[in-house]
Amino acid sequence: MAGHSQFKNIMHRKGRQDKVRAKLFSKLGREITVAAKMGTPDPDMNPRLRLAVQNAKSQSMPKDNIERAIKKAVGSDAENYEEIRYEGYGPGGIAVIIEALSDNRNRTGGAVRAALVKHGGNLGSTGAVAHMFNRVGEISYPAEAGSADGVLEAAIEAGADDVQSDENGHLILSGFDTLGTVAGELESRLGEAESVKTVWQPTLTTPVDEGGATSIMKLIATLEDDDDVQNVFSNFEVDDEVMAKLAAAD
Repeated sequence: MAGHSQFKNIMHRKGRQDKVRAKLFSKLGREITVAAKMGTPDPDMNPRLRLAVQNAKSQSMPKDNIERAIKKAVGSDAENYEEIRYEGYGPGGIAVIIEALSDNRNRTGGAVRAALVKHGGNLGSTGAVAHMFNRVGEISYPAEAGSADGVLEAAIEAGADDVQSDENGHLILSGFDTLGTVAGELESRLGEAESVKTVWQPTLTTPVDEGGATSIMKLIATLEDDDDVQNVFSNFEVDDEVMAKLAAAD
């Protein structure tokens, strides 16, 4: 089991839900604002904005919040956010990619570097670990969206590349450039997704034990708590026994 997405539910249950939700909405709103400012404020004419709005809706972000984020992009007081990708290593040499939207590169870079060092890692140069990942589209649906065979058929017809189904739900992968089209087709067949986003999927993974997984979780939680950090990806891998122990300790 690679990456950290499986740990997000554990970490979120450990935090206060209202605080987690408020921070999530803030980050979703920032992505909407940036997407609207980079193109047209019309989601139908702006693929990136359409995806950002779709993902915000899937996270139950109120319509008023979405509209405010779009209007903020065309206002005279709109903030200038810069897209920044940081690459580095966490505890045990785990590869880490951090995506940020920031209006102050020095502030964000300093915070990211400090978090990595504090947890036994270090910041690398651009390209240091990206070769260990592929950037892909990820669409998630709850288990009740359909049977494994039904979702697989819908995904194939929508042009997806892969489907992973279990008792917790369905994870559908697509090409980075085709995510918008695939997500739209799936919505017409399966309804609204739980989330629609681009992710860095590891191609080379590093196995870790329970202690290593716990250390990495702490690093990821620290990074994701930063308002400027949008997403964190890593290439650690844990077996089912370790996962069960972490879930039981929650």
